[in-house]
Amino acid sequence: MEVRDLMSVSLSLSDVIVVGNSSDNPFAIDVAFAMGQVEDIADVISMKSFANTEFCPRFINDEHDLSAIGDQLDGKTVVIVSTSSLAIGRNSLAMRNLLIARAAKDNGAAAVVLIEPDLYYSAQDRGPRPDQGVTHFERDIADRKKFDGQPFSSRLYAEMLRVAGVDRVVTVHNHSTAVQAEFADVFEGRFHNLIPYDLYADYLRQATIVDYGPTGEGLALCAPDKGARDFVRTMYETLGLPDAKFIMLDKERTGERQVEITLHSESDSAFDEIEGHDIVLFDDMVRTGSTVVKSCQFLRQVKPNKTVFAVSHFYASDEGRAKMANKAIDEILTLNTIPTVLNRDVQGRLRKKMVVLKIEQWLARNLAEILELPVVERDSQYQIDMSSKNPRFKEKIWSNNELARLRD
Repeated sequence: MEVRDLMSVSLSLSDVIVVGNSSDNPFAIDVAFAMGQVEDIADVISMKSFANTEFCPRFINDEHDLSAIGDQLDGKTVVIVSTSSLAIGRNSLAMRNLLIARAAKDNGAAAVVLIEPDLYYSAQDRGPRPDQGVTHFERDIADRKKFDGQPFSSRLYAEMLRVAGVDRVVTVHNHSTAVQAEFADVFEGRFHNLIPYDLYADYLRQATIVDYGPTGEGLALCAPDKGARDFVRTMYETLGLPDAKFIMLDKERTGERQVEITLHSESDSAFDEIEGHDIVLFDDMVRTGSTVVKSCQFLRQVKPNKTVFAVSHFYASDEGRAKMANKAIDEILTLNTIPTVLNRDVQGRLRKKMVVLKIEQWLARNLAEILELPVVERDSQYQIDMSSKNPRFKEKIWSNNELARLRD
């Protein structure tokens, strides 16, 4: 079947089938529910594995119907929701995506959309050759040497997805210029990197995580480096608080785990202007926590009222948990793009200061807009998850219950 451009096809919600790359993926189930899908994912697709361990997904059909063999998905748009898992490794999940996409196309699907909030292989965003990776800086010998002998994995992943039958990819706050360029090229523009400005802005306006005046007095937003400047500046503009401050830090790596932090020469505000402020430091991802802890320790020089670390992708490694328990970070605000962050054991001691915004409804809304489907209006595009160990838990639970009663 010839692949059709989704934007040229008039769809209804009944034309869209949402599946996950595992039957019990709560994130995928919530996206499907937010899209109005009544059927459970486990009733739509079977995740079979043969005795030799090979994976073979199967879209479930009426075993007595012999009239639509190979055509049961005719005209449908299949959405694969792919997230990391504690039980299945990312390499295996990537392979599952390929086979599910091919199963959809081999059974008549008109289009396949991959939603992967934390896009796999994004850290492997360049290769050893000069033409292997678009960057915002000029690649020198030292940069190319980092990738010597390695594959350009993000390009390979994009090409494999396209060959398997994926027509469109949706991700959240991807940090890599090279990855964005590769996926935009391979998918001929049908690549959507959703930046959660509205989510963060809404929460900072509504919650008590920071305290500031009506026009932003007492609030400062911080970009940890020049690479994050555009993102944090747009956050600043989205908040619409003219008296809030904007600062930018500079970091220089002095080793594998060592960084030196200074105030960037191009920072909008000086240090003495943010003394006593609530400071929100934004970043796209955190792995080891070394840089963010160093940054927040550096910010402590101005005696802030509070330091909040807001991050889209939270890799809760043992090292990261240990480092970010540091008192230099008062609160952590993150998304559930990597859903394991919701697990209290994974949070460890950080649960006392961690707030997670669950983004399934927000993703469903954005997907509906991308596919030109009817958009379901909701009071909020996210749900809040925090441990009862968080001092603001009771206040926020009361607020959510009140909202629930109003909706009922």
